[in-house]
Amino acid sequence: MSKVRILMLEDSALDADLIVQQLRKGDFAFDVVRATDRDTYIAALENGGCDVILSDYSLPSFDGAAALELAREKAPKTPFIFVSGVLGEDFAVESLKQGATDYVLKQRLTRLPSAVARALSEAREKAELEAAEQQMKLLVAELSHRVKNTLATVVAISRLTLKRSRSLEEFDKAFSARLQALSQAHTLLFRTNWGETDMQQVMEQALKPFRSDLDGFHLAGEPVPLPPKPALALTMMLHELATNAAKYGALSKPSGAVDVDWKVERNGHGDMVRLTWQERGGPKVLAPERKGFGHALIERSSHYELDGEADIRFEEDGLKAEILFPAPY
Repeated sequence: MSKVRILMLEDSALDADLIVQQLRKGDFAFDVVRATDRDTYIAALENGGCDVILSDYSLPSFDGAAALELAREKAPKTPFIFVSGVLGEDFAVESLKQGATDYVLKQRLTRLPSAVARALSEAREKAELEAAEQQMKLLVAELSHRVKNTLATVVAISRLTLKRSRSLEEFDKAFSARLQALSQAHTLLFRTNWGETDMQQVMEQALKPFRSDLDGFHLAGEPVPLPPKPALALTMMLHELATNAAKYGALSKPSGAVDVDWKVERNGHGDMVRLTWQERGGPKVLAPERKGFGHALIERSSHYELDGEADIRFEEDGLKAEILFPAPY
């Protein structure tokens, strides 16, 4: 346990020695910085770093009430204990109302070590409670932000899906599948407490709904940590690629397969992640007359969510997609 830093406001050297002797009977190590007047006291407060303040009440051209007021102004979270020989009961009660932590009569200094220990303990508990409350506020704010982002994503998906659906039945099927993909991504991030996940985990989570044992997928790549934002974006992009492959591409035939690999390309302009999706063994590929939802989502997400770019080519042997984005670390 680190030493307790004590600021002592006491003009009497004899009383200061007596106070130190009593403090040594406590079960804590400590260092004392002694102030004897207003100027040295203010300097010590402004220097900061004390854990508890012990203050006499009667001082030359200075008094404890003023010392307490200064402490509340410059070190409001630091316990303040009066140690005085002139404290009456009425003043002691009033001092507690004004923010003092405790008061100890010099005639009863044996109580000082326990008073300091209790004040330190209460200060720690208060600090921990404040930290917990602050953490809770941050978590609530972060949750609110994530909920808003998720709702915005859902609205965008619903609008684009509806725009490209030829019937309500088609819309319902496509929209439900995309919501499921989004849900799976959130499940993965929840397991990591919304911290970093890994490219391999994102791949497996996104593609297992299409082949539970990942049969037909060949995944290969080095470890790449992914924060929540790129993990969500990649999940939705992989879902669209896999959906297209299952309907029209390599996964629509038992003999078809998809090679998915990724690597980090290191250069002087910053590391870049290159993700390649290559289909093979499927039916002959024909480029569509217009971009579908998946194509639009992949290009948009690559640009806006990953700060990168996507290249989708409808090659005769199978669709090939390359997604290039800055390494998120």
